[in-house]
Amino acid sequence: MSRQTGAVLEGARRRDFTQVVAERGVIVCTGPGGVGKTTAAAALAIAAARRGRRTLVLTIDPARRLAQSLGLRELGDEPHPVAGVDGLDAMMLDMKRTFDAVIDRHAPDPRRAERIKTNRFYTQLSDSLAGTQEYMAMEKLYELHASGGYDCLVVDTPPTRSALDFLDAPKRLTDFLEGRFLKLFLSPGMSAGRAIGRVAALSSGLFLKVASRVTGADLLEDLGEFFASFEDMYEGFKYRAQAVYRLLGSHTCAFVVVTSPETPALREARYFLQRLAQDGMPTAGLVVNRTTPALPAALSGLDGKSVPAAVSRLNEGGPEQRAAGALLRLAVDRASVHRRERQAIAAALHGVDPKALVEVPLMATDIHDVAGLEELGAYLVRA
Repeated sequence: MSRQTGAVLEGARRRDFTQVVAERGVIVCTGPGGVGKTTAAAALAIAAARRGRRTLVLTIDPARRLAQSLGLRELGDEPHPVAGVDGLDAMMLDMKRTFDAVIDRHAPDPRRAERIKTNRFYTQLSDSLAGTQEYMAMEKLYELHASGGYDCLVVDTPPTRSALDFLDAPKRLTDFLEGRFLKLFLSPGMSAGRAIGRVAALSSGLFLKVASRVTGADLLEDLGEFFASFEDMYEGFKYRAQAVYRLLGSHTCAFVVVTSPETPALREARYFLQRLAQDGMPTAGLVVNRTTPALPAALSGLDGKSVPAAVSRLNEGGPEQRAAGALLRLAVDRASVHRRERQAIAAALHGVDPKALVEVPLMATDIHDVAGLEELGAYLVRA
């Protein structure tokens, strides 16, 4: 680790997320899966609510991690008050309902909206198109932010390798809707008002019928109807996608990357930080969760060279001496793990400024209630 990198990391370690939960309107928690991202998001939301801010924590993950960490039996698509924390609500994204609401918003009339929502291709699209979940989460986030009902929105993103997909999701969906091949294929049917269009529409219809027999389904007809229905809705989608992206890049938003001290997770955290910087997104900092704490100052001089002889002597004594020897060995092992973790963190962040770097020690038990989240939050935010 270079002296410059060491200075950057030590400076980052002296910062936390106190100002973030006190001032930012949107906090997005991202990172690899299985590192405690959901509990970090919930802890930050509680910290914001404790400061008198009306707060909502929203999870995109369909698993029940957020509900479990907040001590709730379940979460739905509507804000649910969190017992024991005044001013805090929680909810889980219902992607289908959100997508339906988007269609209702952009469709020129209710009949068009209903035709799209009952289209079989739309059903498949809303369930499986890459990035749709993230896009709908950003739609819901934008809707909640625009409503003005909350001072702070905390978003828990999906636990995937592509956890930054929500940055690309608006563009990916609009690119899909304006795909050149699809426009070329469907444009005759969509311009059937002119004579040449009518001929083209007829040939297109004949092609769809033949293709339907080949595929054994009416997929292509559903596809044609779907895109025809979207013909004059695309601009609305594109405008909203751009508005969502502007919100994510604005000064009211803050991204918190959560990881663990394992090398693969740290590599992903480095990628997330670099990608956020590349896109000009407002990064608040990095949380390294479940770290091994340093030894107390009185034991900081222990090393692997002198301990074996001391342990050997203690093992020759009675039960108390042997127990002391075992504890001494464990202390040395813990010190070794702590050093390796610090080295891995420094290596992963070489040349990267995380803004703030908070290391949260491994808790004695799993977090499953507000008290546990507040214990975690004490590391993230000053009282």
